[in-house]
Amino acid sequence: MKTVRVIVLMLLVATMAAMAQQRGTPPPPDPRDMGGGRCAENPVNCKDAARPIAGIDSVWLEELTWMDIRDAVKAGKDTVIISTGGMEPNGPYLASGKHNFVLHANCEAIARKMGNALCAPIIKLVPEGNIDPPTSHMLSPGTISMREETFRMMLEDTARSLRKSTGFKKIIFIGDSGGNQAGMKAVAEKLNAEWPDTVVAHIAEYYTYNEVTKFMESQGIKTDPAKSEHMHDDPIITLNMLIDDPQSVRWDQRVKANKATIDGFSIADKKKVLDLAKKVVDHRADVTIEAIKKAVAAKSKASNK
Repeated sequence: MKTVRVIVLMLLVATMAAMAQQRGTPPPPDPRDMGGGRCAENPVNCKDAARPIAGIDSVWLEELTWMDIRDAVKAGKDTVIISTGGMEPNGPYLASGKHNFVLHANCEAIARKMGNALCAPIIKLVPEGNIDPPTSHMLSPGTISMREETFRMMLEDTARSLRKSTGFKKIIFIGDSGGNQAGMKAVAEKLNAEWPDTVVAHIAEYYTYNEVTKFMESQGIKTDPAKSEHMHDDPIITLNMLIDDPQSVRWDQRVKANKATIDGFSIADKKKVLDLAKKVVDHRADVTIEAIKKAVAAKSKASNK
């Protein structure tokens, strides 16, 4: 009798161990799985599942569900815009994320005007100077700088991820800061050469502030060099931020303190400057879109040779 009890106990322990091992073993891959769960456990985790609720009107990947993104790509959105900003000092009035506010307004405008594009999350950490010993913007509090190799790896991994996970056929890099341009250009050229079926382009025309300034002079923005405040700020960048978030340029505080000017240009009339700000965004979007079209055409021409 004692022997029987021992055998039963051993079988019970073995069974429990097998069950525990089975629970700890991941299930075999299921090609239907998507959305962070298992298709076998909930049909909303199946790659072809219909959205259970209506989507939202957004061009930003981080604001969309995986189903929203899947359906947008199926509907023809084959282009993703990867933008790079920064964290740096910009005088006493502009937020340190200046370039990121600008890009939030501009990437949205570009994507909506194109109709077939979505915006990746803005890459906000970029080269801003040597970290130790600090140089350039790293001499000011709040600055975050990436080593050039780190920045380029982040750009490359972002592009590779979006091509693989989502199937974008056109990957566009735009940068709102001078120190970002070389890295984006190098990564775009590398990947464009590697992928014959995918356009990867750095749009240098996006970052042409001199051209934007000249255009806006024709729209009524006149500055007096004699009134330059010699700050890391100017009317164009202020307007481009203002239309995204007035708080980013401290509009309320500046008006109250009678400081609502930059280089002799007043931003106190909010309606007037918002109308001008829209022209800044629209012009930058139009110039960028034309350059994107040329880059796509160039890849198509090269592929047909």
